[in-house]
Amino acid sequence: MLSNYTKEFAYNLRLAYPVILGMLGHTFVAFADNIMVGQLGTAELAAVSLGNSFVFIAMSLGIGFSTAITPLVAEADGAGDKVAGKSALKHGLVLCTLLGISLFGIILLCKPFLHYMKQPAEVVELAIPYLELVAFSLVPLIMFQAFKQFSEGLSQTKYPMYATVLANVINIVINYLLIFGSFGFPKLGIVGAAIGTLASRFIMVGYIWFLLKRKEKFQFYVTGFNFKAIEKRIIDKIISLGFPSALQMFFEVAIFTAAIWLSGVLGKNAQAANQIALNLSSMTFMVGMGLSVAAMVRVGNQKGLRKFGELRRIAQSIFFLTLLLEVVFAALFLIGRHWLPTIYLDVDDVINQMDNTEVIIIAAKLLLVAAFFQISDGIQVVVLGALRGLQDVKIPTFITFVAYWLIGFPVSYYFGLYSELKSTGIWLGLLLGLTASAVMLYIRFNYLTKKLIRTH
Repeated sequence: MLSNYTKEFAYNLRLAYPVILGMLGHTFVAFADNIMVGQLGTAELAAVSLGNSFVFIAMSLGIGFSTAITPLVAEADGAGDKVAGKSALKHGLVLCTLLGISLFGIILLCKPFLHYMKQPAEVVELAIPYLELVAFSLVPLIMFQAFKQFSEGLSQTKYPMYATVLANVINIVINYLLIFGSFGFPKLGIVGAAIGTLASRFIMVGYIWFLLKRKEKFQFYVTGFNFKAIEKRIIDKIISLGFPSALQMFFEVAIFTAAIWLSGVLGKNAQAANQIALNLSSMTFMVGMGLSVAAMVRVGNQKGLRKFGELRRIAQSIFFLTLLLEVVFAALFLIGRHWLPTIYLDVDDVINQMDNTEVIIIAAKLLLVAAFFQISDGIQVVVLGALRGLQDVKIPTFITFVAYWLIGFPVSYYFGLYSELKSTGIWLGLLLGLTASAVMLYIRFNYLTKKLIRTH
């Protein structure tokens, strides 16, 4: 019966919407940063883009790793075991802090590579001080992720959203004051943008801890940590879940970063069109990310309760809801593919009219492909969330590697650089990789849940 699945929609959306809004908040900050820095000039905008490409890959590893905390907390919550939930948070917090510091150190060691990336010298000069500060902001960001994943594991998705919204407001205010030197503040240019990011991330981690500590039902979990009593068994458990999850996220982020690099080889107009299509796609992807968290939490709960028939039904209701929403997004992309790129460009600019027209034509072709990969991208991320809820991470990591790097990337590379398809060819590779990932991950989920139902 269809109603077996549709009756879960309201609860699934209630769980997912704060996560979606929080994720969109991050995207919005990047959007606001780009608009503000863009006022300074193209070299500054290129420097921020170059610096962020390093930070973004490190961030994907940190965020991917932290997702290990959610299924452990959700399972403990389902089984009514508060001590196990607190232990998962404490050990997760220690590991996330160490990982944040390590990623900061690795980025500092990678700084010399900026000089060998065939980037304009003035861009590299601007990017280095920006990169140092934003790399340091990974430490509070990944600590925040530990609290965020813990909160989501208890089905409390609102508190991380509040902290993210506050951080976004603070970031934009500091940016305004320090990028342009408003109200007597020093004019620091893109270093001002980096200070905004760093300060807002420290405030974000402090604020979520304050919010959780104030609530009676979380007090037991977030106070009185004994960091001397660290258990190797729990550390090993989090690493065995977190490391493959980090790789899954890394494989996907890296193929999109490769698409940016390949587009750059084709020229600035191709790169601008790629950036527009990518920005639009990343906004709709946040809906999939939110539903992925709902899948991870609800599957984790049912696993703790050992109700495997319910687990399968609830997960499939989330897959069905995702499919319906992504079909709507696909239709919007198809209908608006010629109009949407014009939001990003000054259509009345006579001097750059030729370039702008070319960018809009290329971007419209990419959005045609993006319409179809909405569906694949949404499904693959939600099934991945359900598999994390089952604490199945090793095989899905192998699946994502094969889908993106053995199937998707070779197609992107060949059709992008060696065929008439050019930019569209790059995106056909992305579509193929995402579709292969969605199909193989669903087969894995289907196999595991049927096996659990049979054996219990």
